[in-house]
Amino acid sequence: MAVQPLAVDIPASILRDVIELRRDIHAHPELGFEELRTSAIVARELRSLDYEVRTSIAQTGVVGVLRTGRPGRTVLLRADMDALPIEEQSGVPFASVAPGKMHACGHDAHVAILLGAARLVRERRDECCGTLVFCFQPAEEGKGGGKAMVEQGVLENPRVDAVYGLHVWSRLTPGVVAVRPGPIMASSDSIEITIRGKGGHGAAPHETVDAIVTSAHFITAVQSVVSRTIDPLQPAVITIGSIHSGTTHNVIPDEARLLGTVRAFDAGLRDEMPARIEGVLRGCCRAADASYDFQYDRRYPVTVNDAVESQYVRELAARTLGAANSVDLTPIMGAEDFSYMLERRPGCFFFLGAQPGLDGEPHHSARFKIDEAALENGVRMMTALALDAPRHPVQR
Repeated sequence: MAVQPLAVDIPASILRDVIELRRDIHAHPELGFEELRTSAIVARELRSLDYEVRTSIAQTGVVGVLRTGRPGRTVLLRADMDALPIEEQSGVPFASVAPGKMHACGHDAHVAILLGAARLVRERRDECCGTLVFCFQPAEEGKGGGKAMVEQGVLENPRVDAVYGLHVWSRLTPGVVAVRPGPIMASSDSIEITIRGKGGHGAAPHETVDAIVTSAHFITAVQSVVSRTIDPLQPAVITIGSIHSGTTHNVIPDEARLLGTVRAFDAGLRDEMPARIEGVLRGCCRAADASYDFQYDRRYPVTVNDAVESQYVRELAARTLGAANSVDLTPIMGAEDFSYMLERRPGCFFFLGAQPGLDGEPHHSARFKIDEAALENGVRMMTALALDAPRHPVQR
């Protein structure tokens, strides 16, 4: 039997409002757990649409609930709201007015898309079934807002059956939806290291234990963890992103402080990384007669899409946007705290192409931009999920 298309037409007035809202939020970025202005806009809009609104979840999170009274699943649709501590250099006319803050990852678009979908769903309420939860999450950028929302019961009241999240992507064709079952984004953990030596005069290194040289040996040697102890077919990354030591050109300091990130796609491999990294650190310090402090912080788990839900989203994208706009996604080594929801409920995290021009700037760049033409398909896709996913039969 042929698959029936799902028509989601967006009135020009809604699409115009989505673009204007995205630009307004972009111009007024707020960091994680500080999204007071953004969450107030979200709550006001949801209340105007007669959603059941809850605020102050995980500090600044907002949820809008639509109970249709008709049988069907309870489905959660999520958008993150926070910006990054970056000085914007995009050159767009609606650039950030907040010094040192920028929407450099597209969360402004996510908020506008989901509010546009909430408005369109309200107009098509008679076509809905089950219960819809529109979730606007704070603090995705490293602060674990998704985890905090889960811990504060966002999946329990009402009890959610499936979760869906969208992310614009600046390296994909505008408007396409890219999906992948299984692991789609890596885990993200942090390491904090202090290497302690014995300082002294730069002209007499033999009288010191040089923490900087020891750090240099470690930074080079730790790359062998990935290149020589892990299966080449198993993705993993160890990056030292910060090293601070010393005060001037002719003094060998007592210590050096290093910060880094560790990524993996396999939960078992992730569990092995602390011991492997510390083993290299121990050896380098022992050889130099230095000591160390080592802290390993587990942050975001691997983002794993449910196989059945991923296939459903891929097919729904084809039904809604056309087969040419439903594509496969290559795994991404970035991390995402939607992973906490996917650990507890089946669902799918998918990507919306938003590449501006021939070569979009990477996410988290001060020059990051998106093609706003992609917003239309974002609204269509989130609306399609709201209309169709509650009646979608789950067969496992």
